[in-house]
Amino acid sequence: MGDVIHNLPMVTDVAEHILGAQIDWVVEEAFADIPALHPKVNRVVPVALRCWRKKIFNTSVWREIKATKRRLREHNYDVVLDSQGLLKSAPLARFAQGKIFGPDRLSAREPLAVKLYHRTFSIAKDRHAVLRNRELAARVFDYPIPRTPPDCGINLGGSTAPAEFPQKYIVCLHATSRDSKLWPESRWMALASRLASTGITPVFPWGSERERQRAQTIAHQIKEAVILPKTSLKRLVKIIHHARAVVGVDTGLAHLAAAIGCPTVAVYIDTDPMLTGVLSANPARAVNLGNKGAPPSVPEVMAALTRMQVCPA
Repeated sequence: MGDVIHNLPMVTDVAEHILGAQIDWVVEEAFADIPALHPKVNRVVPVALRCWRKKIFNTSVWREIKATKRRLREHNYDVVLDSQGLLKSAPLARFAQGKIFGPDRLSAREPLAVKLYHRTFSIAKDRHAVLRNRELAARVFDYPIPRTPPDCGINLGGSTAPAEFPQKYIVCLHATSRDSKLWPESRWMALASRLASTGITPVFPWGSERERQRAQTIAHQIKEAVILPKTSLKRLVKIIHHARAVVGVDTGLAHLAAAIGCPTVAVYIDTDPMLTGVLSANPARAVNLGNKGAPPSVPEVMAALTRMQVCPA
């Protein structure tokens, strides 16, 4: 999910510099709701790569792959851009009709993917993913590399707050794809207790049974805490949009929160925020704390929320 969100500002840039651009986006089906939020995305083409890899010898999977290829060949594209530089994304780019552009061998995350591109560009690897994607698009379409704050293009201004939610709540994104990126449960408990003491309800979403059990462990001693029922991505976006803030580990949902303009405090434990930290069009609304091997403390998180005027001093 993080990779998807990191590409949203690139779409904004392309639409701004290439008047009349028609932009289609190929995306893993679980995340298809995200590019659909961008008004400049013309068509979202969902693919089931995760399912395909697990059932590669199933004839129904090959029918799906052929159908995806047919759909991508309905148009003759001027540019096919693979910003990921991965062995899973480059073959999908080959499905489409058009010249394929991507990072070069020294810039791609998986250098073998480069063999499937027609033209490549050198993009420094020691920069944030959003900046890398924006620069790649600028090089491909030959416009100046943007220096403006990243604009994810998402506008949820017309949505209404969930009727059943408390007036003041903060979404606590405690789950992530790798255990090494988890903030200790004891710190989540302490944070939830501190939030509740200021009159703010801590809300815990989850996606798997293991995540649900973790949310219960964290929240069981805090009567004000709310554990959400299993929720669709579309509804979770709405919940996050109307939250006072989000506190989250290094997970795609934290990046999504920052992308839609929600005040976001991202907690880093095993990754470098200089490369994958949350970014917002308003830098004051996105704070990265911690680093690889240096998780932040609960007082640091509370101090960041206070600076954002989310919590009282």
